[in-house]
Amino acid sequence: MGQNIDDYKRVITADMIVEERTKILADRVIKGLERRNMKGYFCQTVEEANELILSLIPEGDTVSWGGSMTIRDMGLTKLIKESDKYTAMDRDEAESTEEMREIQRQALLCDTFLTSTNAMSDDGVLVNIDGLGNRLAAICYGPKQVIVVAGINKVAHSEEAAIARARNVAAPTNIHRFPEKVTPCRKTGKCGDCVGEDCICRQILITRMSMIPDRIKVVLINDDLGF
Repeated sequence: MGQNIDDYKRVITADMIVEERTKILADRVIKGLERRNMKGYFCQTVEEANELILSLIPEGDTVSWGGSMTIRDMGLTKLIKESDKYTAMDRDEAESTEEMREIQRQALLCDTFLTSTNAMSDDGVLVNIDGLGNRLAAICYGPKQVIVVAGINKVAHSEEAAIARARNVAAPTNIHRFPEKVTPCRKTGKCGDCVGEDCICRQILITRMSMIPDRIKVVLINDDLGF
């Protein structure tokens, strides 16, 4: 007998295809993180991710974060500050550069540190670039746990591709947060490997494994977040 004509009427949309590919990609990232002593999660929406992240932070924790646009745009920092369960350390509330630097230093001893990542490989390697290095220091050592929040757009196909993304996508976009800074990437849109006073790429951190199991938790979201 021939195949039923109804079998040919099933509509497969582009969104369905992308969703299937995203699930496969997220599963590969989570398995890669597990191999590297990091815990991975996948959320379909920002709302789901916020709920999960708050559940991962023990009541009474001191919580701080770096300069991530992702965690601000998704409303996570606002939720932390409005909650009576946590003590927030927010550098943006500082009244001077000196006070901001002190908050950044104290944040290295907080219980939970929130950040995004500039890029990551699909097998779980995190790549981050910083100017001062406080965010990178917190990822490496200090806070009891680090929760990394990232949109699916941050995932690259290899460590080398993740480094390229961090240098040629994230950093040249990030420079526009600082109107006073003049760098080659502001003009060209790609890394100029500069060493000038305005450089915001002074430190590059590749996190390929965590010494302490599950200290670093990565929440991947099925959305384009940050840059």
